[in-house]
Amino acid sequence: MIEYVHKHITSELNQNARTDTIFILTSIILNLITLAVNSSIAAASNRPVQRPDDTSSLVVMFVFICLIIVVNLVAVIGLIKGKSTREKLLKGLIDMYKDQNVDKYYDASLLSNYNLRYNLFILVVVVTGVIASIVPFILR
Repeated sequence: MIEYVHKHITSELNQNARTDTIFILTSIILNLITLAVNSSIAAASNRPVQRPDDTSSLVVMFVFICLIIVVNLVAVIGLIKGKSTREKLLKGLIDMYKDQNVDKYYDASLLSNYNLRYNLFILVVVVTGVIASIVPFILR
């Protein structure tokens, strides 16, 4: 039964990692695409020859900003939940390893490393979102 539980926990950890990767990549890619789109809209509004309607371009930029906020908020919440899930699963593994007297093979300090990594991922998502939101308005 212990082997089944171990396999189940490691499977959950793998699924957690895949989900977190999707959250991170989706938000960063969306942030970069939105940065490019909004920057091109802002740059186009500065050209005197082909000046699009300022109001419509501004509305489009704000719609993309709303999209950035929603997607990044979902990604950050997902990463926070993923961080919590990983911590609980790893604590369960450590307890199982202690019960089986093999805990010396797993360094419990890895938990703090994982927490730091999650915080860095969250920081990257937030910073790219902020940059994608601010830079087009600076270019405007």
